[in-house]
Amino acid sequence: MIDEWKLAAGVPAVLVTVAIGEGSVPRGPGTRMMVAADSFAGTVGGGHLELRAIEIGRAMLADGRARHFERFALGPSLGQCCGGVVHLAFERFDAAQARLLDARRGQDSWRLVAIDGAPDVCLFDGDGVQLAGAAGAPPFDRQLGSHMMAAADGRRYLVAKVEAPRNHLMLFGAGHVGAAIIRAMAALPCSVTWVDERADMFPPEVPANVTVEAADALDDLAALVANAPDGASYLVMTHSHALDQRVVEAILARHNVGWFGLIGSNTKRTQFERRLLARGFDQARIAAMACPIGLPGITGKEPAVIAASVAAQLLMLWQSAAQSPSAKTASINIQLVGSAT
Repeated sequence: MIDEWKLAAGVPAVLVTVAIGEGSVPRGPGTRMMVAADSFAGTVGGGHLELRAIEIGRAMLADGRARHFERFALGPSLGQCCGGVVHLAFERFDAAQARLLDARRGQDSWRLVAIDGAPDVCLFDGDGVQLAGAAGAPPFDRQLGSHMMAAADGRRYLVAKVEAPRNHLMLFGAGHVGAAIIRAMAALPCSVTWVDERADMFPPEVPANVTVEAADALDDLAALVANAPDGASYLVMTHSHALDQRVVEAILARHNVGWFGLIGSNTKRTQFERRLLARGFDQARIAAMACPIGLPGITGKEPAVIAASVAAQLLMLWQSAAQSPSAKTASINIQLVGSAT
C-alpha cells in the first residue's frame, strides 16, 4: 500500500489538509490526503467533499498553482448530511520533504504552511526544532495540535502535526495468520515489528508501517522482546509450540508490557499455564495472557477472519488505553479474550 509520503516522493502531487472543522464534519484538523494525476492516498472524509478536493488538487497540478485555500459548507454546497463546515488547505508538495517525512514516520513532526503571501513551508521535529524551510518562521503552539494561526504580521499559517503511531505491535510468526494480520494492520494507526527466524517466509514488500526482523536464534528473539518499546503489544503465533513458549517466557520476564496474545485453543492455554507456573512465572501475569485471541463471537478459523478479529481487538484495546491511560491492561484483556485459534 502506498501512503501519502511515498506517493509524493515519486510523482508530482498536491497535499490536501483539513485546516478547520466547524460543527459536524467527517474528519478533524490535520487530516490529510495526497492527490496525484492518476492516484491518491489518504482521505479527508470521503463523499462529495473528497471528490471536490481531488478535482481541485488535479487542477492545481495542471495549471501550476502552488496553494489554494477554500471553505466548504457540507450541507448547502455539497449536499452532505453531516452539515458542518470544512476549510481545506491545498499545496503542491515537495518531493524532498516527502522523503524526509517518510524517513521520520516513527517520530513526530510539525509542518508550518503559509496560507497568505509567498509560498513558505517549514518542517520541525517533535520538540519544535526546525529541520527544513526558510529561516525566520513564526513561533507556534504545539499544545494546540493541528490548527490555523495568525502571525504577528497578519499572515495566516496552517500548523499541521504529523504524528508518529503511538501503538506498537510485536508480531512473532510469518505463517498464514501472521501474514493476514500484517495485511489487516497495514492502514491502521500503528507500527509493527514482524519477527520470524525463517527469512524466506517474508514477502518481498511489506506495508510502510511494518519492519521485518529475521531472528536467527532464540537469543535474538528474547533480545527483540527485551528491546521492544515500553507498553508494546505482542502477538505470538510461530510455527512451533516450543518456540511460542520461549517467546511468551521472554514477554513475561520483562516489565512495561502493554498486552499480549497467544494464538491457540483453550487446551493450549491450559498447557501453557501449567508450564509457565512450573517455571515460576507470576500467576496474575499469566492470567493476563489472551489465549484464544480475537473478539468473542467470531469463531472462523480462516486466516483473514482471525486477522480481522484480532485487528478489531487491538483497536479496541488501544482506543480504550488512549481514553483511560490509567486503566489496568489486565482488566481489558479479560474482557476481550475471544475464540479465534
